[in-house]
Amino acid sequence: IDIGGESTRPGAEPVPLTEELDRVIPIIRAVSKNIAIPVSIDTRRSGVAAEAIRAGASIINDVTALLGDPEMAGVAAESGVPIVLMHMRGEPKTMQQYIHYNSLIDDIINNLRRSIDLAEKAGIDPDKIIIDPGIGFGKTVEHNLEILSRLFELKVLDKPILIGASRKSFIVKSLERAGIKEEAIKDTGVLMGTVSAAAISIKNGANIVRVHDVKNIVEAARVADAIKSAAKYS
Repeated sequence: IDIGGESTRPGAEPVPLTEELDRVIPIIRAVSKNIAIPVSIDTRRSGVAAEAIRAGASIINDVTALLGDPEMAGVAAESGVPIVLMHMRGEPKTMQQYIHYNSLIDDIINNLRRSIDLAEKAGIDPDKIIIDPGIGFGKTVEHNLEILSRLFELKVLDKPILIGASRKSFIVKSLERAGIKEEAIKDTGVLMGTVSAAAISIKNGANIVRVHDVKNIVEAARVADAIKSAAKYS
């Protein structure tokens, strides 16, 4: 369960540290005590990450990939919890201003490699580093589609890959471009588009998918896994 107290959608304004803590810490305490599955803290701030871990979180999800807070790597190393390093340019408020790439996948790989190096030099266990190419973070619709289609190329980094495409605007825009009517998209399109994105992500190398519609995506993931397994015997 991924819990965050600050919106990171394009154009989002940052929230004060105390407000972020007030939003997430009571929820993490309650969830971690009552549900026996890992809790992830989605934050850019080392102070929030440290408090969340004390409250019961067992994963750090950092959308800045250690570049937003110089103390984050130390918190992750000292706690020993896994950390997700996500690719993003700038910050949520400004990231859609930085959407020009020399070579999209190469640039993402190089930037994530830099963050991996920072993590390992800080003492974070290499086996506890997860990478995320940052669907929707400083990316156009075309960029997001290209990332999912070429996801397997990120395997060169030798880290588990997390994809967070659920309900994102590139899905809606892709459906609109395909001529799907707005009414249909509102009814089922975002869900079915999300299912499609998740299944293709898994087929192309994703190890973790972060989603809203858990039951539907679990079913899609099971089928995608079965298809991948069948390919080994062909």
